[in-house]
Amino acid sequence: MPPAAPPRLRIRIVFDEARFFGPGKADLLAGIARTGSIAAAGRDMGMSYKRAWDLVQAMNAMFASPLVAMARGGAKGGGATLTSEGERVLALYHLVQDAALDAGGAALQELSAKLSDI
Repeated sequence: MPPAAPPRLRIRIVFDEARFFGPGKADLLAGIARTGSIAAAGRDMGMSYKRAWDLVQAMNAMFASPLVAMARGGAKGGGATLTSEGERVLALYHLVQDAALDAGGAALQELSAKLSDI
């Protein structure tokens, strides 16, 4: 049996009942930064354009400043980019995730060692 991959954390930050930020939204932002497109980022994640659009709208409404700037389609095509606030929110999310992994690394290793062979 090949060695198991190291454990990983998927952090979901819950601000209140209606506002949260987690790996799906972070991955969508990273995809938009990489592709310049909400549709392409959503496709890469296996989600519909509507779902990706709805998540972007929710993120833009959730924070004091929009995270994603959008340009309408047309002769030159549309597109989407992360705003400086979007870049910062994504960076902060990754900092939280990295800090949690660093702080819990020994415990995660111990938990991993306790897994049974399946």
